[in-house]
Amino acid sequence: MAANRFYSVCLLLVSLAFFATLALDIAVPALVLTLMAAIRWALLSADGLAPNDFKMKGQAA
Repeated sequence: MAANRFYSVCLLLVSLAFFATLALDIAVPALVLTLMAAIRWALLSADGLAPNDFKMKGQAA
């Protein structure tokens, strides 16, 4: 009976670690992209530059 409980606790901890890591796998890149966009927006607005004032290499859809 004790081995069953030990197995269940181990399985719970492994599952917890897996899904916590999976959530970080999504959250960290989203945070980095958000920060990159916010810095770009802040720099463009601080310099008085607008996307129409200079040519970009590409356009968003």
